[in-house]
Amino acid sequence: MSLIVRELRIGFGERTVVEIDELQVGDGEIVGLVGESGSGKSVTSLALIGLARSAGAWVEGSIQLDGRELTSLDEAQWRQLRGDRIAMIFQSPVSSLNPVFRVGDLFVRALRLHGATKAEARDRAARAMREVVLSPELLRRYPHQLSGGQAQRVAIAMAVALRARVLLADEPTSALDVTVQAEILELIQRMRREEGISVLFVSHDLAVVAGLCDRVAIMQSGQIVETGPTAATLRAPTHPYTQGLVAAIPRLGGTHA
Repeated sequence: MSLIVRELRIGFGERTVVEIDELQVGDGEIVGLVGESGSGKSVTSLALIGLARSAGAWVEGSIQLDGRELTSLDEAQWRQLRGDRIAMIFQSPVSSLNPVFRVGDLFVRALRLHGATKAEARDRAARAMREVVLSPELLRRYPHQLSGGQAQRVAIAMAVALRARVLLADEPTSALDVTVQAEILELIQRMRREEGISVLFVSHDLAVVAGLCDRVAIMQSGQIVETGPTAATLRAPTHPYTQGLVAAIPRLGGTHA
């Protein structure tokens, strides 16, 4: 089991915003974490990659990656783990890339932190760009010179170059048009198929999750209220909140379920 979360609590000051009894992402599995805005999905993702405390949150409970407990890691240990074992792509990738560096320099800086020489880093960056169907020429550009789809592919390419085994994807397609969205989803599926990566796909869009994820966890007000195989859960939801989300999925002809 790649990623196992148990008894996770996240809060700000005296307010607890997330309480998750259990959440698992297996080897080579894509799991959807679904809920409306404000349900706690994004702060959960930040906790899983060790960034929630930087945002002012406290974190309690257990987060294990291949049997290693992550909640007790210090920042130096997290820097070594991020990218090397677990990586994250964000809803707005351009804003998550340092704007003062060219894309290629961002790759080199990240890869050298994990032991690559400059020459190795540049070679791995170019190969990773080709894997996500981007020209290595884009490595010469600054983040603001990329389109939304290109920036999202660059973020995924960085995870590829770092050889991350677990990918946290926080609303990675919601800011993209439907054509580019489909390309990014196909890329994630191909990486799982060819590289065997595990993915936690955070989204508010059940229609996207239905076509991508093996299992789904439904989050309401910081708690997971229902989980199971995606098709079975969405076909016959048992929790009223899930039933409401499923009923709101647009159908052809403008009708709803």
